[in-house]
Amino acid sequence: MPRVTPLPSTALSPEVAQVYETFAGAYGPFRDQVAVLAHVPPALDHLCNMLMELKQRRAVPWRYIELAIVVVSRINACAYCVSHHAPALEVEGLSAEAVASLPDLDHPELDEVDRLVVAYARLVTEQAGRIRDATFARLREHFSEAQIVELTLRIALAGFYNRFNDALQIDDGRAAAAPIESFAGLQHATKE
Repeated sequence: MPRVTPLPSTALSPEVAQVYETFAGAYGPFRDQVAVLAHVPPALDHLCNMLMELKQRRAVPWRYIELAIVVVSRINACAYCVSHHAPALEVEGLSAEAVASLPDLDHPELDEVDRLVVAYARLVTEQAGRIRDATFARLREHFSEAQIVELTLRIALAGFYNRFNDALQIDDGRAAAAPIESFAGLQHATKE
């Protein structure tokens, strides 16, 4: 149960309620998350609209977005985010075994660009201020500058959502229901 009361869309203005319902219905299985975010309607409106627009545009191949989100979420030990995004990686062609091995770079299903995205997601998450120019040179071999900015944005947002979900204990039961091996390597913080 979240640490704050989840709000229904009916508690919001009609415009923001529409964003809530569209996001909860079309973006992914995040109704519980958006119900907590509803306490701050401008955040719900802007974050959810932005995420839906980015998903629709697909300026960065979705495999790389989901790969980055799962890597960040595993580093930050956010079982909620891993359980919600790992299935999308399987749709994008990675086996459950490959997903479970993340953020390891050595799985044979990861190609050169996958490994670059994994390494970059780690760097942004763990040492953003110390990323070397050589990393950006490698990124530019595969991504436009706009794609690099969007990938960086999505990595940083994943970190935000990891902390948001964990601090407010948002969990719809998926993380608890997932097989324990899917979270191998995650260090769960104790909840007070």
